[in-house]
Amino acid sequence: MALTGRAALLAALGTLPVGIWEPGWTGILAVNIPLALACACDFALAAPVRRLGLTRSGDTSVRLGEAADVTLTVTNPTARPLRARIRDAWPPSSWQPGTEVTASRHQLTIPPGERRRITTRLRPTRRGDRQADRVTIRSFGPLGLFARQGTHHVPWTVRVLPPFTSRKHLPSKLARLRELDGRTSALTRGEGTEFDSLREYVPGDDTRSIDWRATARQTTVAVRTWRPERDRHILLVLDTGRTSAGRVGDAPRLDASMDAALLLAALASRAGDRVDLLAYDRRVRAQVQGRAAGDVLPSLVNAMARLEPELIETDARGLTATALRTAPRRSLIVLLTSLDAAPIEEGLLPVLSRLTQRHTVLVASVADPHIEHMATARGSTDAVYEAAAAAQAQTERHRTAEQLIRHGVTVVDATPDDLPPALADAYLALKAAGRL
Repeated sequence: MALTGRAALLAALGTLPVGIWEPGWTGILAVNIPLALACACDFALAAPVRRLGLTRSGDTSVRLGEAADVTLTVTNPTARPLRARIRDAWPPSSWQPGTEVTASRHQLTIPPGERRRITTRLRPTRRGDRQADRVTIRSFGPLGLFARQGTHHVPWTVRVLPPFTSRKHLPSKLARLRELDGRTSALTRGEGTEFDSLREYVPGDDTRSIDWRATARQTTVAVRTWRPERDRHILLVLDTGRTSAGRVGDAPRLDASMDAALLLAALASRAGDRVDLLAYDRRVRAQVQGRAAGDVLPSLVNAMARLEPELIETDARGLTATALRTAPRRSLIVLLTSLDAAPIEEGLLPVLSRLTQRHTVLVASVADPHIEHMATARGSTDAVYEAAAAAQAQTERHRTAEQLIRHGVTVVDATPDDLPPALADAYLALKAAGRL
C-alpha cells in the first residue's frame, strides 16, 4: 500500500480551513474522515497486484555497446482496470550512467481481461550475464489517492558478448589470405609448403619446383604448385590472471586480447584451420574445443562473454601443462598475456621450452598507448620525467620481448587498436613461411 502525492496535497490543503475556521479535533476529523474514506474506496477499486500475470520475451544476447530490447507482457485477469506504474529492475551496468530511471520505469493502463506489452531497452556497459531483478508494480485507484504495491520475480537473462570491433579488419586479411591460397594469383613455391597441383612450366618458375616424374610422362615440363597449410591446429590461450586486469584506455587488457583473438579465430577458420580456446590463470576459466568452422566464432564469443580478470598471479606451469594436454599434436599456440618482466622471467621463461619443443609459439601482448604518448612529451620538468619513465618502461618491455624471441617465440606487441591486425599479419606470415 502507498499514499500518493495527491492524497498528501489534499491533506495539506485541508489544514488551512481547519486552522482558520475550526481549529481543534472537530475540524481535523471533518477534513480527514472524508479523505480517509476516499482513500479506502480508491484502494478497494485499484486492481490487485498479486493476481497479475507477467511474462518476458525479447533479446537474449547483445554485443557490448549495442541495445537489447526485453518485452514484459502484463496480463490483467481481474474485473477492475489496471492503472499502474511499473519499475523493471536490472543491474546498474545494464544501462548507460544516468539513463536508468527513464529506461526502467513505465506507465500503462490495462482494461479488465486484457494484456499489454512494455519494452525495456538495455544498453549494457559490461560483458557478462545480466539477470532481471524484481518487477515492482504500483496499482492506482480511479481517484489517484491510494495505491496497491507489490513485486513479481520474472526471470530473464541477457548475455552481453564481446563487441568484436576488429571485425572491420577481416575483409583485408581475407584478401591477403586468398592471395596466399592462390585464389587471386598463381600459386608459386614459397607461398606455402603443402602440395596443391601441377601446371605447365613457364619462364621464370623456380627450377626446384619441377616435377621430373610428371614431366617424363608428358610432352611438357610440369612444375608443382604449393599452398599454405590447411587443417592446422591453433590454440588461443587467454591469460586471465592479475596482469589482464590492468586498464588500457577505458577497458581491461583482457578485453583487447579477446578482440585480437576473435579476429585471428575468424581468419584461421576461413583458412581451414581448427581453432580452440583456453582461458587460464590458476584453473581453467573457459575452454572451447572441437567446433566446426561455422560454429567456432559463436562458441568463442559465448565463452568469452563471462570471462573476467582474476586478481591472482597466473600459474605458468599449470598453464603450460594444460596447453600441452589440450594440444597433444603440433600446433600454433597463441598466448595472449602481458610482457611485464617479472611474470615472464619468473613464470613463463622457465617452462617455455616445454612448449617450443613441440609447438610453434606466438606471444601477443597489449601495449599501453599512454606510455608512447608520455615518451614523446616535452616542455616541462614533469613532462621530461614522464618521458624518462616511459622510455625505461619501453626498454624493459623490449628486453623481455627479445628474451622470448631468443627462445624461438614470435612476439607481437601493439596497442589495443593495432594488436588485432598485427596478430593476424603474424599468423599469415607464419602460414606463408610454412611454420605452422
